[in-house]
Amino acid sequence: MEKPDKICHSLSRRQMMIGTAGVLAAGTALTQLGGMLKSAQAKGSTNEKWPWPYEKLDPVKTAEICYEEWYRVFCGCAVINSVFSQLGEKVGEPYTSFPSDAFVFLEGGMVGWGTVCGSPAGANIVANLIIGPRIAGSPEGHQIANDIMQWYSEAKMPIFKPAKPRIAIDKIVTTTSDSPLCHVSVGKWMEASGHPLKSAERKDRCARVAASTAYRVVELLNDWKDGKYEPTATFSAVKEHGITGQYNCGECHNDVPSPPMPSEKS
Repeated sequence: MEKPDKICHSLSRRQMMIGTAGVLAAGTALTQLGGMLKSAQAKGSTNEKWPWPYEKLDPVKTAEICYEEWYRVFCGCAVINSVFSQLGEKVGEPYTSFPSDAFVFLEGGMVGWGTVCGSPAGANIVANLIIGPRIAGSPEGHQIANDIMQWYSEAKMPIFKPAKPRIAIDKIVTTTSDSPLCHVSVGKWMEASGHPLKSAERKDRCARVAASTAYRVVELLNDWKDGKYEPTATFSAVKEHGITGQYNCGECHNDVPSPPMPSEKS
């Protein structure tokens, strides 16, 4: 049997060897991780510059792209792609690597839940990435988003008529939603037109609504680029009701929360 001092000596040597190997392995891993982080930072460096550059686009061309894209990725994603695909060609990064298709979840008012329509939601993503939200010191992005929400609620949809429609409709029914919500907008149109949710007519209607919204957001962005943009929205749920809310709650709901209104001093 080995003497205690030899055992201790032997163990300490083994521990040192293991420890040294562990340090070297950890050092190698950290070096590799550092390289990966630097690579990721280099690849994503253009995305860190926000807001993003903008060049004026043709609203009609944008709407036509959006109309066709709806049949691939639906409303919100189609609006984003119609703008960013063109800016990818004109500007390059960060648009060329932006994963626009990831926003397909906006379809059906957020994965079919019928909340805010994907068309204004997609337009607002576009406006805020290009201009920046108010928290970044760029209130115009927030104002354009507000304009889009009210315009969508008040417009007789759909507005845009594609050059080569997928569905031959002599005169498509138009309706005013009085709401930015998908289920209200689509529901009112289905009631007025008589076409069910899964009909080809309803699908084409929503493709045209998305195209109409893409057209409108490009109009507003072009005005902003020219220094001519002026906010048009007058609605503020917080100011009018003391709580966040959509354009029109009372039409569907009798039981709407009534929080205490802020005083004039606050």
